[in-house]
Amino acid sequence: MKVLLLAPSKSIHTHKWALFYKNKGIDVKVVTFSDHYSEENAQEVDTYVLPKLLPGKLSYFSSVFSLKKMLKQFKPDIFHAHYVSSYGYIGALANYHPYYVSVWGRDIFQFPRQGSLNRKIVEYTLGKADVICSTSHIMAKETNKYTNKKIFVTPFGVDLNKFRPIEGPKSEERITIGTVKALSDKYGIADLIKAFAKIFETNPNTNLLIVGDGPQRSEYEQLAKDLGISHVATFTGRVPNDRVPEYINQMDIFAVPSTEDSESFGVAAVESMACGVPVVVSNVGGLPEVVLDGKTGFVVPKENHLELARAFSLLIEEPQKRKDMGSAGIEHVKEHYNWIDNANGMLHLYEETLQRGMKS
Repeated sequence: MKVLLLAPSKSIHTHKWALFYKNKGIDVKVVTFSDHYSEENAQEVDTYVLPKLLPGKLSYFSSVFSLKKMLKQFKPDIFHAHYVSSYGYIGALANYHPYYVSVWGRDIFQFPRQGSLNRKIVEYTLGKADVICSTSHIMAKETNKYTNKKIFVTPFGVDLNKFRPIEGPKSEERITIGTVKALSDKYGIADLIKAFAKIFETNPNTNLLIVGDGPQRSEYEQLAKDLGISHVATFTGRVPNDRVPEYINQMDIFAVPSTEDSESFGVAAVESMACGVPVVVSNVGGLPEVVLDGKTGFVVPKENHLELARAFSLLIEEPQKRKDMGSAGIEHVKEHYNWIDNANGMLHLYEETLQRGMKS
């Protein structure tokens, strides 16, 4: 089987899919824009760069000719674009089949609402797709506002060999609350810092661990200083992905207080549950879908640091609840979000398509 992925090369999600296919003996290639190119990832998977010869949305049209040439040379059995907007639209214009498109989040929750042209781009792309995929049911429902076609839900699971409980790193004396996210307002980092400051008033044996980097890091570090918690708040900056499980395992409570519905699936929450760490998430996007409220963690209103703090307090005060939720989270992820199972589900879709004999 030959698969061409039209997607951002630097995305860990794209690379994860590509490596899975490669390890299955599939001839896979990634086609990406130059500003989405990863030299490191390209060393493991064949990657080609699409030129952007014109500004803005006009670049879509200038890229189609190069893409068509690549498709003609490679002749993939499956052509799969990720993002229904930019990459998806270019893929649709290439008019090659069988054509898959995956929606990712902002491309379906926000992009089509930003003007009639954007909406038409989304509707055209979905109309051209032979198969449409989503990582969550809520995103599939949103996608059906623009098409009547069936949406296949293929969760983006986690590697259970990598994300698992590690004995030893947690302190017996102190409780660590943390997150692993890009430092941006859409992930509710300010709400997390405010909530932590609130519970720190009555729980001085707590630490805050924020793993990740982003444009607002200095702003959040200043907020921690202003709230008097900088001495117990650690900002690690960006860490290599293979070290993320190590940091999650240092946490007793994991928070994903995102503010936008574009949080389409909640990979970070699933990674945390796989490590046996209870989660507190906001009620946006696919987060309430992956977390069993009251069993593997808590779901709280978005942009409400007081409710976030209340959930933290419940978990701090009840160590057994933390332990029980952690155990339930591990089982929940094993059953529903095992990456190998989820990836094989996508591969099964590909095989069904080929059995139907769909070709350009």
